[in-house]
Amino acid sequence: MVVQRNTWQRERVREALADARGFVSAQSLHATLRDENTGIGLATVYRALAGLAAQGDADSLQSPEGESLYRACATRGHHHHLICRSCGLAVEIEATDVEQWARATAAANGFIEAEHVVDIFGLCASCAAARASERDAD
Repeated sequence: MVVQRNTWQRERVREALADARGFVSAQSLHATLRDENTGIGLATVYRALAGLAAQGDADSLQSPEGESLYRACATRGHHHHLICRSCGLAVEIEATDVEQWARATAAANGFIEAEHVVDIFGLCASCAAARASERDAD
């Protein structure tokens, strides 16, 4: 593992990620930092996020559209998320059934040391209610 220097830019990216609600793209985080006139470039944001994810300080996943998204990691180790497609709210969840299924499926097919990623995308209660209100208003 490559250890990144702890620069002020990397710390500012870490702080901005911690302040973000849910998962955000590197471009979105960069826009926030640009609006604050930090002078931090997009490449620096990408490098900082990749380093934070590699060290376990940030979660990283791909959106249904294939974009890499990041959030400050609240839990160390393997875990799963429910993620709102509208507002980006993320909730860490237990997925015991998924863990058992993944191990059993791998073993049944002769695989060892199998890994998996499970993230569930949907609408949170607030966004679902707002959408319902919009439909009712139409």
